[in-house]
Amino acid sequence: MPKVSKEYRDARRSQILDAAKRCFLRDGFHETSMQDLFDEVGLSAGAVYGYFNSKEDVILAIAEESLREVISMIHSFSFAPRNEGLGNALGDALAILERKHGEDRMGAIAVLSWAESLRNPELAKRAAALLAPMRADLAQLVREHQAIGDLPKHPPPEALAAVLMSIVSGFILQLALFDPLAEGAFVEAVRALWPMRPNT
Repeated sequence: MPKVSKEYRDARRSQILDAAKRCFLRDGFHETSMQDLFDEVGLSAGAVYGYFNSKEDVILAIAEESLREVISMIHSFSFAPRNEGLGNALGDALAILERKHGEDRMGAIAVLSWAESLRNPELAKRAAALLAPMRADLAQLVREHQAIGDLPKHPPPEALAAVLMSIVSGFILQLALFDPLAEGAFVEAVRALWPMRPNT
């Protein structure tokens, strides 16, 4: 039997996950059966089980993928040039999230994943491990902006980082639930909260 390349396996895995996302967005995690997934992706049970052992594995993979996308964007935001201003940098990150949601409803998948983590200890554990570096990135960003006077010295960086995380998660929730209402004005409001200093 010919050896299957990593590129082929990665593409097939993505195909399965994309089909699963469509099913989950349409019917939810728990109303979707593996047979629904087989039908949606157009593959045999054996082909799908070659990548995922169960629906639980598929859910975990999608939830982790969603979290990693958000974390990657926030990581990029945390390393934005300091002279750009905190509001502009955060606004840029939110604009990217908005575009991603428009492409593949990433916000809705994220909210489904958050809800699932409330009942799935394994997912909650993986989510906590994934989110820890994001919290650290944001806390360091806050320290740097405190040092140059863009943010107050108190409360501590970790508390202000939690506020920034809440803005991001709140925006994602609005994208998922109220779609058109989250556009434009939210991002501009964030930019206005922390405008660039006149000498930047």
